[in-house]
Amino acid sequence: MKFGVATSSAAEALFSNPLRSLLTMLGIIIGVASVMVMMSIGEGAKAQIDKQISSVGTNVLTLRPGNMNRGGRNQGGGSGRPFAESDIAALTQLPFVQAATGTLSQSANAVSEEANWVSTIQGGDASYFDVNNWRVSEGREFTAQEVQSGAAVAVLGKTAAANLFPNGRAIGQRIRVNSVPIEVIGILESKGQSGGFGGDRDDTMVAPLGMVRNRITGGNRQVSRHVSGIQVLVQDGYEVLDAQEDITTLMRERRKIQPGEQDNFAVVNFADMIKQRAAATETMSMLLAFTAAVSLIVGGVGVMNIMLVSVTERTREIGLRMAIGARGGDILLQFLFEAIALCTLGGLIGMAMGWVGVFAYAQIANSPMMVSPIIIATALGAAASVGLIFGFFPARRAAQLDPIQALRHD
Repeated sequence: MKFGVATSSAAEALFSNPLRSLLTMLGIIIGVASVMVMMSIGEGAKAQIDKQISSVGTNVLTLRPGNMNRGGRNQGGGSGRPFAESDIAALTQLPFVQAATGTLSQSANAVSEEANWVSTIQGGDASYFDVNNWRVSEGREFTAQEVQSGAAVAVLGKTAAANLFPNGRAIGQRIRVNSVPIEVIGILESKGQSGGFGGDRDDTMVAPLGMVRNRITGGNRQVSRHVSGIQVLVQDGYEVLDAQEDITTLMRERRKIQPGEQDNFAVVNFADMIKQRAAATETMSMLLAFTAAVSLIVGGVGVMNIMLVSVTERTREIGLRMAIGARGGDILLQFLFEAIALCTLGGLIGMAMGWVGVFAYAQIANSPMMVSPIIIATALGAAASVGLIFGFFPARRAAQLDPIQALRHD
């Protein structure tokens, strides 16, 4: 039997019972749609995680104060004794430190001539932009001289700039941050969302550290010239875990922590945390993909059952075909094509439904829509494979029928 004849015969058999064919395909449709949605969600999550790692930097370490007990109550992480600018100077003396910056941040109300907006103002050194791998898209960054003199200048994130200056033209304009007049000298390139690490990174204002401390956040009773955190950029080629240990040792000495005592600070590697979350996400995606594969298998069993029923119903037809010269291989090919066509058509419908599902998820979760050709080929190939595997047994049974017995069948 030629392939064209087998294909036309399969199409005729499918469309002669459209409702039964649709119900048979239902399991395949659900399975293919599930596989496509799960794989796309996994790819989207991977793309977001890669973007976050690139944004944070794989060789950036962040130092944060530990917690503090007051009146028998734990004040929470970050409430302990802050760092000093002298700690930053000591860290820069380590041979593997490429750059370091202190940080201070506070929520602040910013007012321009056009609008007002509550954002976060962050104080940093001139190396803040190098450490965070964050450049300006317009204007310029502030300099070391401006940091030292406490100049009232700031670089705005995209979100803050868009809300404070809806009509654009922010460079050179003045804003008031908690009543402090500040000149806008630059706009940062977009960093986007940062998942569970602070939301929209573009909703920020970055200004010289001393100016932020002296005029906005205020000083600290425990430490003069304090910073709430330190970011350290480790040189390429140096093991970050080794750097983490060396920094911990240095800070224990500077904060006079005795051997055996618990650290009152933390050295955090956000890239490592993101990678751990990526591993957990990948495991969850694999479990969800396995569940979707089970749906395909269930759909395949349904196809096999219907094909067996079809063989029984068409026994006289099979006998007649054999009587006029059809061989067992021709009958096998005919029924195998019917099963493959059934599953492939179900796969195409499932792909359309899966695409709609991925689009809906991308809109709801504000996630990138990742439907690659590999995902499409995998989903369609899985559907065709199910038809081939689960359609073989009914096709083989039809091919092995005795022509004489088949003609006598009622």
